[in-house]
Amino acid sequence: MHNDVINRALEQSECALKAGDHATALSAADAVLQENPQHRDGLYLKAVCQRYLGNTKGALQTLTALQSAAPGYGRGFQELGHCQLMMGDLKQAFKAYKKATQLNPGLIASWQRLEQLAKQMDLRKEHTQASAQLAYFNRLPPLLVSITSMLSEGKLYKAENLCRQFLQEHKHHPEAMRLLAKIGTQLHILDDAEFLLESCVQLYPEFAQARLDLVNVLQKRQKYEKALTQATQLYEENPVDRQIKSTYANAALAVGDFDTALTTYDALLEQEPKNSVTWLMKGHALKTIGKHEEAVASYQKAHTLKPQFGDAWWSLANLKTYRFSAQEIAAMEKAEAQSGLDNADHYHLCFALGRCYEDRGEFEKSFEYYERGNLLKKRQSDYSASATHEEFERQKAVVDAELLHDDSQGYGAPDPIFIVGLPRAGSTLLEQILASHSMVDGTLELPNILAFAHRLNGRRRTDEAPRYPAVLQTMDGEELEKLGKQFIDDTQIYRKGAPFFTDKMPNNFRHIGLILKILPNAKIIDARRHPMACCFSGYKQLFAEGQEFTYSQEDVAQYYRDYVALMDHWDEVAPGKILRVYHEQLVEHTEPQIRRILDFCGLPFEDSCLAFHKTERAVRTASSEQVRQPIYTSGLSQWKNFEAHLGPMLRQLAPLIEAYPA
Repeated sequence: MHNDVINRALEQSECALKAGDHATALSAADAVLQENPQHRDGLYLKAVCQRYLGNTKGALQTLTALQSAAPGYGRGFQELGHCQLMMGDLKQAFKAYKKATQLNPGLIASWQRLEQLAKQMDLRKEHTQASAQLAYFNRLPPLLVSITSMLSEGKLYKAENLCRQFLQEHKHHPEAMRLLAKIGTQLHILDDAEFLLESCVQLYPEFAQARLDLVNVLQKRQKYEKALTQATQLYEENPVDRQIKSTYANAALAVGDFDTALTTYDALLEQEPKNSVTWLMKGHALKTIGKHEEAVASYQKAHTLKPQFGDAWWSLANLKTYRFSAQEIAAMEKAEAQSGLDNADHYHLCFALGRCYEDRGEFEKSFEYYERGNLLKKRQSDYSASATHEEFERQKAVVDAELLHDDSQGYGAPDPIFIVGLPRAGSTLLEQILASHSMVDGTLELPNILAFAHRLNGRRRTDEAPRYPAVLQTMDGEELEKLGKQFIDDTQIYRKGAPFFTDKMPNNFRHIGLILKILPNAKIIDARRHPMACCFSGYKQLFAEGQEFTYSQEDVAQYYRDYVALMDHWDEVAPGKILRVYHEQLVEHTEPQIRRILDFCGLPFEDSCLAFHKTERAVRTASSEQVRQPIYTSGLSQWKNFEAHLGPMLRQLAPLIEAYPA
């Protein structure tokens, strides 16, 4: 059954449901599920029909399947609430409706039920919150409420079109401007989102939610000083509001004002000493500045307050050097075994237990948890390996030697040193070595190149052909120079006065053609690690965001293969422009490799680069603990402990393993 046929069946089910013909609606939904048993909308419609037909037990079974297939689908939890309400289980219904509104704030029916149930159950705080939310939605035009729901369900193109149409008729409507900015944020068009929100807060300076959203966008763009300015204004206007105070603390943390951040977290904890999320954030701040023992204590406090708080357990495991006690392991296993566990808590716990048992040398049990965690994480992802492969192929087809032959175009600044590759390939170590040089500022992972690529691609439906990278063929010298200069100007805020700076956004390897067109004198270093070591390290790592290809053995192996093929292409069309650094050679022959790296960058040798682990700077990646230690070789072949379970990965990577030089 092709997509158009499935769509017709879904439309038939929806029309029959609206007409009250529940049997016909159920039959159409079943037709979809016969072809795709995990189809989100098919499962949802089937559950609704079953409830209307009085088959509550069947509806609950269908909703269990829906939660497995689409754990982030708010309407599924709303329907669960309806079923549990029919069964008279007010407590579970309240819990389901609350989850529904967290996933999709535009579900009016869930807010209405929450208000009613909170009143019945004498939950005053929750009743006040639900009443306020309903009052807010009642003040909004119904179309904007619908757009809010579409946004939460990923219907971005439809939401954007409706929002733009609304703004044409109601120019400068504050909530419409904010919603359009949220759509832009989800589409990674962050410059447009920033402009919209800045305009909104200028027109409506008392619109606190728009200013909070602006802080979020500025942080995503790593404009941390500007984000702090906005957060400070919010905080000064309302120093009591918990969300604002937390935003202010996070903004202070981002600019490296750790004293203010920690003081504010402590003030929040005085207000709410049992708030596990604040304890978690305090732990992150302490970890960033290298206060290991205090970070551990904060994370432990977070999971003590909320035993099923997966992120707190994972944060301990992600320190890499922490070892769990037998009592902590038992607590994690008990939490992980609970029914009805939130999906995010569940996979965080699984990854933490996987790390825990790996450290204990119990590799069979470790892999069971790693595999379970990856399955849970992948279920909520829409990553497509084939779409990524096609994207890489477009780069190879478009960006050839002829397109790159004229390196007099673009902006000639030699300042940037791009460190590219895959995550967990040693890029943080390379950055720490370079940032230890007196002439180099380490600026972490900058979003600018990815933002340029998104902007050049433009807004389009999923079925429309992409504009990028083909647009590079039509850009003239002036456009290229302007874009290169913008990169240098926009990244100035992250620098501290050194003539060179690093950008270690790994996924920039996908855009080396763009980099060379706009910054022909940039240095590019490819951080390469053994295929199995790199892929398994990614597979067992739970990333804060992005890197969705790592949650399947097949996907991560395919991604590595596509990465190598694309890097081979860049070597061919831009010879001498990229330095490849093999992680194993850097670890085993450190000084010669560091001298080679510095020579490539045009930098004189400095002993501080050898003593990189003594360099004091905030490190925010998963490797923050390792780069504060001297180089060690113990982690090079950890994947071999799991070799018996890595068949899918090994089969795909076999040719690359054989050809790997290190």
